[in-house]
Amino acid sequence: MNRWSRLLLSALLALAAGAAFAQAVMRDAPRDVKPGIIAVSATPPVISVDGKDDRLSPGARIHDRNNMLVLSGALAGQTLYTVYRRDQAGLVHEVWLLNADEYAKVGGISDGDPNGYKRFYELLQAIWNARWLTLLK
Repeated sequence: MNRWSRLLLSALLALAAGAAFAQAVMRDAPRDVKPGIIAVSATPPVISVDGKDDRLSPGARIHDRNNMLVLSGALAGQTLYTVYRRDQAGLVHEVWLLNADEYAKVGGISDGDPNGYKRFYELLQAIWNARWLTLLK
């Protein structure tokens, strides 16, 4: 194999790796979630969601803004803007962290509005797309 073949093979592998990365990072916004402010106590899994006592489920997944998993202990004592999903037992099982601007966009959606959830998911998808674009830069 001459060096041009190796160079071409390296370029193709890099292109394939980039495509795999793009596919892994690009994703739809989570469905069946609710916006909420979660305060993590000093002793997780005890939390409060919008001022009401609650708990994280065993094996709860907390995603940061780059979709990396964060341990609940690393968030102890913090109050976070989130969208979250509950498990079948009613415990908070999956959490996606938002910044204040993102939460302001999705946090004010009314549950009484028939188009409220549709609008909520449209705004959430816009936030996810904006995150994707910042990762590309």
